[in-house]
Amino acid sequence: MKAADCILYSGAASGAEAAFGAAAEMHGVDEVNFTFEGHRDARNRGIRVLTHEELKHGDVSLTYVSKLMNRSYKDTPLFKKVLQTIWHQVNNGQEVFVVGKILDDKTVKGGTGWGAEFAKLCNKPLYVFDQEEAAWYRWAGTDFAKCGDPVVGEAHFCGTGTRLLNDAGRAAIDGVFARSFG
Repeated sequence: MKAADCILYSGAASGAEAAFGAAAEMHGVDEVNFTFEGHRDARNRGIRVLTHEELKHGDVSLTYVSKLMNRSYKDTPLFKKVLQTIWHQVNNGQEVFVVGKILDDKTVKGGTGWGAEFAKLCNKPLYVFDQEEAAWYRWAGTDFAKCGDPVVGEAHFCGTGTRLLNDAGRAAIDGVFARSFG
């Protein structure tokens, strides 16, 4: 696959999303970073400010997400907008790469987890790099299975994850791009 034919869909937030964007730029991959008015973006390349109407397309019940994720989330306008932008990222990508922490209940920690759950619901290929274990996992339909180092297999792909990116997570993101477009 040629880098010039690919688009990374992300959110321009600090941490994993900024690292995905920087790696995309370094390897010549276009990026679309979904955001909203008032959001503090860590990247400005490929910024796509979602309108109020577009944000509503990604609206999801916090009660539903809380039950699906086995945890509760605060019902704040900022958090809802973050979930709505994640919906756009995953909806536009045909393959999803997430950096974070896989929990015992087979979800991913934090708001990032919604992106992973939405990818599962949409039956999209999902890869999660667990920073604590420094290993890649692929969703296998009912559980995460440890896998080798993935490569981008779809021209339109999503990269998202934790704001608390560590060195292993950054190296994992760089590795995906180096293997795919190096």
